[in-house]
Amino acid sequence: MATTTGAFIAGGIAACGAVTATHPFETVKIRWGFQNTPGLQLQGELQAKHDAPRLYRGVFHGVSVILKNEGLRGLYRGIGAAYVYQMILNGCRLGFYEPLRKGVTTAIFKDGNVQSFGVNIFSGATSGMLGAAAGSPFFLVKTRLQSYSPFLPVGTQHGYKNAVDGLRQINRGEGIQGLYRGVGAAMVRTGFGSSVQLPTYFFAKRRLIRHLGMEEGAGLHLASSAASGFVVCCVMHPPDTIMSRMYNQTGNLYKGVFDCLYKTISTEGLFAIYKGYFAHLARILPHTILTLSLAEQTNKLVRRFEDKVLPETVKDKI
Repeated sequence: MATTTGAFIAGGIAACGAVTATHPFETVKIRWGFQNTPGLQLQGELQAKHDAPRLYRGVFHGVSVILKNEGLRGLYRGIGAAYVYQMILNGCRLGFYEPLRKGVTTAIFKDGNVQSFGVNIFSGATSGMLGAAAGSPFFLVKTRLQSYSPFLPVGTQHGYKNAVDGLRQINRGEGIQGLYRGVGAAMVRTGFGSSVQLPTYFFAKRRLIRHLGMEEGAGLHLASSAASGFVVCCVMHPPDTIMSRMYNQTGNLYKGVFDCLYKTISTEGLFAIYKGYFAHLARILPHTILTLSLAEQTNKLVRRFEDKVLPETVKDKI
């Protein structure tokens, strides 16, 4: 394991590699969850199911529609903000997880090598929530950039030129509070996902080694991260839906997380919180596989680099 600083850098690099491959599915997921027609606040949002028109009929249909009308640029709207967000989020999530886990485990069990599922979940959730809070403004502008479409508008249309322009306009019009709109939902969403991502990954890894005799390598990393990705999607999708709606709103359509949850379920039905689930799964599964598998490799590279350039006294402190 690299130092905390090294793990932060390695986690961020791994996540950027993963998001490059999965960003188009995130774009479809966001638009699928907010399908709308011109003149409406959100098509399908706060409308009864039978009244909501369908612009995107599925994951691959959504990709093809966006690609046909907007090209690759449409699929990759907000990728710059996504890179910054992933560096912050996964840098925190992968960088702080092990120090937190080891510190809490040592405090409770007097031995940092003890594996406690409860401590692992707490450490995963805490590190994820820290990353979500720090990166929230970038996720906000990323969501608004991705929901914008000059051909098939979905949700409130903001029309930012790029991420920097978006951050500037939000700060000018809504202030710092506007930049952190929906941060509570983001922390809940990421806390849910992070609470199971790394614990599930390491749990699956240990079981595959013990029961199936798998050895350290790409196959083990792929299988463990696939199990983790599926669990993450199931746990994280409902708060993800709520967070995306709160980020994309203009004005005060929702008073808070629970108000958004109540309005969504009461108007659209219980399963509305799972709108775009398969698009989310199509993104989060390969994203988790790539992030965790790449993190194993980037951690090794960073550790090797640190061993060459950093003295032991420095490595113990960062």
